[in-house]
Amino acid sequence: MAKAIHTMIRVLELDRSIDFYQRAFGLGIAERLDFKDFALVYLRNAENDFEIELTWNQDQSEPYSHGDGYGHVAVVVDDLAAEHARFEGEGLHPDAVKEFHRDGALLARFFFVQDPDGYKIEVLERHGRYQ
Repeated sequence: MAKAIHTMIRVLELDRSIDFYQRAFGLGIAERLDFKDFALVYLRNAENDFEIELTWNQDQSEPYSHGDGYGHVAVVVDDLAAEHARFEGEGLHPDAVKEFHRDGALLARFFFVQDPDGYKIEVLERHGRYQ
């Protein structure tokens, strides 16, 4: 059976992106591979071994277009209200907390935040199928 190991995103300013993911999600550099024209930086935390791979192309000067196919990456946290307040305190500009209900029961409580390159990240409260 396949195991998901990372997702890759292209970033315009590598240090800015590393700082965002460290402050927002506690992701640190697991490995950095520098090449002549680009760098790959793998980020993760102690919670799991799934990584976000930041790809920085040195000759890229314009922001990347996400097109209409990219959706979001999702993470789960124990205390959504506390994380939302922390994001606000860090100046990360999270969207408002929202809830989805189905058949009268809470399905999900979440908010979205965007990284410096405009990639959306959904922050879900640990509940139900979101563990």
